[in-house]
Amino acid sequence: MQKNKYDVVVVGAGPAGSMAARFAAEKGISVLVLEKDRDVGYPVRCGEAVSRKGIEEFIPSDPKFIATTIDKFSFIAPDGTEVVIPLEEEGYILERRIFDYELAKTAAKAGAEIMTRAYVNGLLFDGDKVSGVKYEHQGEQKEISAEIVIAADGVESRVGRWAGLKTHIDFRDMESAVQITAANISVDPETCYFYFGEEFAPQGYFWIFPKDKNSANIGLGIGGDRNRKKSALTYLNNFMEKHYPGASVLTVIAGGVPCVPTLEKIVAPGIMLAGDAARQVNPLSGGGIASGMIGGSIAGTVAAESILNKNPDHIFEYEKRWNDRLGKRHRIFDRIKNGIYNFSDEQFNSIAHAAVKLPVEKRSLGNIFKTALVNKPALLVDVAKVFFTK
Repeated sequence: MQKNKYDVVVVGAGPAGSMAARFAAEKGISVLVLEKDRDVGYPVRCGEAVSRKGIEEFIPSDPKFIATTIDKFSFIAPDGTEVVIPLEEEGYILERRIFDYELAKTAAKAGAEIMTRAYVNGLLFDGDKVSGVKYEHQGEQKEISAEIVIAADGVESRVGRWAGLKTHIDFRDMESAVQITAANISVDPETCYFYFGEEFAPQGYFWIFPKDKNSANIGLGIGGDRNRKKSALTYLNNFMEKHYPGASVLTVIAGGVPCVPTLEKIVAPGIMLAGDAARQVNPLSGGGIASGMIGGSIAGTVAAESILNKNPDHIFEYEKRWNDRLGKRHRIFDRIKNGIYNFSDEQFNSIAHAAVKLPVEKRSLGNIFKTALVNKPALLVDVAKVFFTK
């Protein structure tokens, strides 16, 4: 039977929400997860690429949620020059429907309760402190009290906004993204492909993430202001007509990706933001699976500590721990992104021409970025901080 009060209510059962619920429940407090969709992990709004290390911090790698293993990536310049770069650590293309489901199961195993088709449409307050949520389930309007609400409800979090947190994002800081899953194509299942340049994805990049040797997630993200001139879907259609005219399209997704550093405030009395809601996305790549899980785990841990120690103000420790773990690093990634995404086609071509001359054993992400930013000494320091320090 549903209780009327929980220590923690988590809104959203994606990777951030599930990890927040799990890490809070593992401390022995009561946790309820409210997911608006009928199934955890559906619909999939993601390229599904992630590092093995990012996964295995939270769940053992399992073939049932891994479509393919990636050990190299290909950088394709505007003039067609291709540079294949071995990865120092392998990555995965996931089956997110299965992966998210398995993450939610770890939260349930830890003691969290999960309810789907629960649409949160308001907050409860005790003075200026969030004290619970209002939601609709099976046609009934209900309320649940909570000591802490963790909002993992995605970009431009409504829950965070209701609590007075600034979750709005300027369209210029959003990448307009579109992706298809295509079959009847030929790709190397161990390689992720990245295309750069005006033809493919201005102020962004175009990707092919293989699901197997005959299918892949194919998409792109472009700068928000560029979408006014030509839509992301037009770029994608042009690419498919040129490179894969016989492909069958299995799925289509589109939306905005917040490629900016973490929000300035991700905590207010009684509420914490995690995952996309907090902008815990890598600003350089747009990837948010691993960083969302990290953010969620920190939020859940701090929430439990706050409740167990009867110290409501302890939740503000979350901002510090996130900043120490990834927040500072994401700000560096943002500076590197701003230095790269405005490159001309000639600059991308020059980088590829220099990189392809390197022996394979000397090709690395760090060396590619060093080549790209050779005339930007301040950004080279940032690159060194990311790739050459432990």
